[in-house]
Amino acid sequence: MSRKALVVIDIQNDITKHYRDIIDNINASIDWAAELGMTVIYIKHNNLSPGTRTFKPNTKGAELAPELKVVSNHIFVKTKANTLTSEAFSEFIRESGIDEFYITGADATACVKSTCFNMNKAGYTLHVISDCVTSYDLKKMPEMLSYYADKGCEVRRLAEYMDSN
Repeated sequence: MSRKALVVIDIQNDITKHYRDIIDNINASIDWAAELGMTVIYIKHNNLSPGTRTFKPNTKGAELAPELKVVSNHIFVKTKANTLTSEAFSEFIRESGIDEFYITGADATACVKSTCFNMNKAGYTLHVISDCVTSYDLKKMPEMLSYYADKGCEVRRLAEYMDSN
């Protein structure tokens, strides 16, 4: 039997563009996942590049957005786009036996894209909740949703997942 998790990627204070458009959906997905007994995982990005102005470690900008519902202490930090590069996250999912993931978050053209590509390549089952993902460039969303599907991810709206469980 597969162990499932909902992953919330980079919904932090420095993601100011468009995350408020999906925060209610993300919070609803968190409620849905928790009701089904899924593990809810939060990913935070820390930017270690010199001179960076966003996602700087230990700043307000790097904190999870205050509107985000936090229902677990499974919060992991990454410093690269691909969530699997967080050793703590990778170890946690391996030890927990989690092999199926529902993906939400930002940015569809960067961290969500890299995470989906690399997790799919590693053999995990991935579901992208299309109305729980955003991008700095909303015009690219249809292209990104097609990309996820082409890479083997199931892409559906939250209501479709909720209706099927």
